[in-house]
Amino acid sequence: MNYEPPRSSESRTMKMSDIARLAGVSTSTVSRALADHASIPEATRKAIQALADEHGYVINRAAQNLRQSQTKTIAVVASLGHEQQQMISDPFFLRLFGYLSDEIVKRGYDVLLVYDNAPNSDWLDRLIRSQRADGFIIAGQSDQHVALNRAAEHYLPMIVAGSQIPKQKYCSVGSDDFAGGRIATDHLLRSGRRRILFIGPADLPQIDRRLEGYRASLGEYGIKTDPALCLPARFTGHSAYEQTRHAITSGIKFDAVFAASDGIAMSAIRAVEEFGRRCPQDVAVVGFDDSDFALQSRPQLTTIRQDVQRLAATAVELLFQRLSGRQTRSRIIPVELVVRDSAPSS
Repeated sequence: MNYEPPRSSESRTMKMSDIARLAGVSTSTVSRALADHASIPEATRKAIQALADEHGYVINRAAQNLRQSQTKTIAVVASLGHEQQQMISDPFFLRLFGYLSDEIVKRGYDVLLVYDNAPNSDWLDRLIRSQRADGFIIAGQSDQHVALNRAAEHYLPMIVAGSQIPKQKYCSVGSDDFAGGRIATDHLLRSGRRRILFIGPADLPQIDRRLEGYRASLGEYGIKTDPALCLPARFTGHSAYEQTRHAITSGIKFDAVFAASDGIAMSAIRAVEEFGRRCPQDVAVVGFDDSDFALQSRPQLTTIRQDVQRLAATAVELLFQRLSGRQTRSRIIPVELVVRDSAPSS
């Protein structure tokens, strides 16, 4: 297959017939290649897909979809490359998906839920080319920052529900995770706690910002961050319980826990109490999310509340602005401390 060199001046008006002309193939071949149809040889598919990306063809077509009502569908995507065992039945995901769906349906669109717990390097590009939806809301960055940046270079109607990351090219809407980490740690320090465990997967976007807030708060009190007090628990299974249990049996002294999620916080409480310590008398615990489980926990969980409804509404609003061809800036949603029994005020 031979094709002409790219001409950037055509990128805003590119049609499928133009891609076919540049590639030296028929329009139907281009259509099947962009849909990853097996009838087109892989080398030809990839060459056509690369050519379409280079000329911004996907941007042009997606921006027209709102008027043409080609799918009237928005895809909400969960890509959990960091945690293949984590399920979308996770309480936070359920709340987020519910609010996103409400906002999308209000606008007369259907919702397509896409779940990929083992994405390869081009999963997002393939999903966009499939044209199954007019726009995409990605639920968190997971470990897919590079894939998201690559897609953002040529695709406009995409919003990421997650924290802002340095050098990101995509538009994101997320909670103020740094402030949340700082507020939670400040609360524990004001109550007299000084040896505070941080438990969570700090290698992930959003969680790393919560850890930075924790460190900043300690620094303001003149306390150096002790690496032994930062435990890399995952969101799934018994990870947080085992990490807390290991800290206790290893003789690590701590009088409080700041957990990266409510689920992690409750696992930490269970471990603490199984070793004869009381929450909050001996170990105060603060979670993050304010999920329904926070009220069901015994003791009821002090936590950082994310305004998931506002986050979802903002993400959908920005997505529909992008569907109309407008650029949008990332947004940060404030968080707040909810004080309950697991870490009462001093």
